[in-house]
Amino acid sequence: MPQRSWLFVPGDSEKKLGKAADTGADVIIVDLEDSVTFSNKDQARQMACAWLTEQRPVAQFGRWVRINALDSRLWRDDLIAVMPGAPDGIMLPKSAGPESIQTLAAELYELEGRYGIPTGSTRILALVSETAEAAISIPSYASAPLPRLQGLVWGGEDLSAAIGAARKYDADGRWTDAFRFVRTQTLLTAHAKGVLALDTLHADFADTAGLKRFAEEARADGFGGMLAIHPAQVPVINAAFTPSEEELSHARAIVAAFAAQPNAGTLQIDRRMIDRPHLVLAKRLLGIVD
Repeated sequence: MPQRSWLFVPGDSEKKLGKAADTGADVIIVDLEDSVTFSNKDQARQMACAWLTEQRPVAQFGRWVRINALDSRLWRDDLIAVMPGAPDGIMLPKSAGPESIQTLAAELYELEGRYGIPTGSTRILALVSETAEAAISIPSYASAPLPRLQGLVWGGEDLSAAIGAARKYDADGRWTDAFRFVRTQTLLTAHAKGVLALDTLHADFADTAGLKRFAEEARADGFGGMLAIHPAQVPVINAAFTPSEEELSHARAIVAAFAAQPNAGTLQIDRRMIDRPHLVLAKRLLGIVD
């Protein structure tokens, strides 16, 4: 199942939950955190569980839930309410380091047993950059034992408040140094860990051109997908993270060339020198696992 577009849907919106399956998103994240007011938390939990249960037999997309942060005293109630719906995964906001993942994983282990869910099947996506302390600890995920970890994603809104940044972008619309550093750390750590690297959302959902540029650059940089906050963003993200037929054809040619000369270190294709790293990239693009 592809994991290009991860769309947030408020857990307390019956209308938006009702339309979520038709958005084309690869993953739906039912949100119990920022988009739900405190007074609506219980209602959102009940609606999230009902939606998860309804979609479980038929969904052709990932069914995820963003719970509240571990320091909020709400997260356990979130899990107890939604785990009967057997979500594919839990997005953990404000993750402070590997210990946060391990705390959540221990709770999931207990709840999987309680509700007859296969042990270890509930995955975790960690949002790793919402405080300065969390941001500088990103590399620690690479070496920690985290078997449930599905991927790492970063975000700029909470971090900008935490460090008192009056801007996130420079005059050319590029991330400024602190945010670029966090983005790079997330990307490299995810690859070092062998999990999915997700780029952050593009907040201006009406800016299709800007989203297209950010999404295409994210894929070119090595990210595997991107967050979305509006259904209109989904097709743009999906297109950006889908290889073109030209790319696929070139990748097949590289794989075929090395298959024909397995002992070669370097080959020539279309007057271009191709070496082993190109073969690795080609196989990754084609989904070939050695």
